[in-house]
Amino acid sequence: MRYFCTYFDSRYLSQGLALYDSLNEHCPEFKLWMLCLDSQAHESLRALKLAKVDLINLEEFERGDDPLREAKTNRSLLEYYFSCTPSLPLFILQNNPAIDLITYLDADLFFFSRLETLFDEIANHSIAIIAHRFPAAFRKAERHGIFNVGWVTFRRDENGISCLQRWREQCLRWCSDQSDDGRFADQKYLDDWPTQFQNVVVLQHKGANVAPWNLANYRISVRGGNIYVDDEPLIFFHFHGLRPLNGYLYSTQFQHYGVTASTPIVRQIYAPYIRKIATVAKELRRESYASEPVPFLRKSENDRDSNLSFTARSLSTLKHLLKRHYFVVVNGRIF
Repeated sequence: MRYFCTYFDSRYLSQGLALYDSLNEHCPEFKLWMLCLDSQAHESLRALKLAKVDLINLEEFERGDDPLREAKTNRSLLEYYFSCTPSLPLFILQNNPAIDLITYLDADLFFFSRLETLFDEIANHSIAIIAHRFPAAFRKAERHGIFNVGWVTFRRDENGISCLQRWREQCLRWCSDQSDDGRFADQKYLDDWPTQFQNVVVLQHKGANVAPWNLANYRISVRGGNIYVDDEPLIFFHFHGLRPLNGYLYSTQFQHYGVTASTPIVRQIYAPYIRKIATVAKELRRESYASEPVPFLRKSENDRDSNLSFTARSLSTLKHLLKRHYFVVVNGRIF
């Protein structure tokens, strides 16, 4: 049995359900805790009665946790969400003494093949993290963290619990969405884990946490119906920054990372995910559970196009479409 946790609010509901569906397909025995950051998300998920899922509402999560509630009063809502990251796996371990290993997942992950390869790599380690793996041209982005928070695993032992407690204390003290003095949100704190804690493994599988920021490192191909990252199968993709600009146009943020999407990236990675979240969002709207998803971003990004004239915006949109930075999606299909 594998144990996971994630969190999201109602804006991210379709992404959280896509994550769940992909886990269902590629991890036969698992349990997923979903922290619902607003009442709408909790009500929607409770109505769905998902198997293998335990829901946590925000009131339950915050109950008796004065430091966490205090943090909520001195930062933005997004920064408060990030502040919750280390508290969630710690909360689960404290309330479920039989669990030995818990993995936090960002809600915008999607699995494409079996996860056991990663757990084989984790083996008996206390802590598992994954580097961003920025290409050399974008190495300056490490100011936001050498490691990515998308997948973080902790074992119930001295190293794992000590790391979680320290991370929680750091995030409660400071968790700004702006870089400052070697810190950034909940993420930059991970930089010193390999030196500060024992029994830490930095996962090396190329197919884990492939994302817009590291796509330029790899050749994506399809063989026998399976997606490969160089010569290793794609395990999961991190759809950071994917967001709807309107009812049919999606931005990938590829332009920030020097990526022009190849056909396998579009057809075998992005198309299935967009179809999934579009289908889920349609079902949610039909049941009046949720509105169109508007994902929040872990890194602050300014939409410079919003200040342009209509003509300039149109030309900019056309440029992004030609470079495959934007996708036109109609009925779940990418054009």
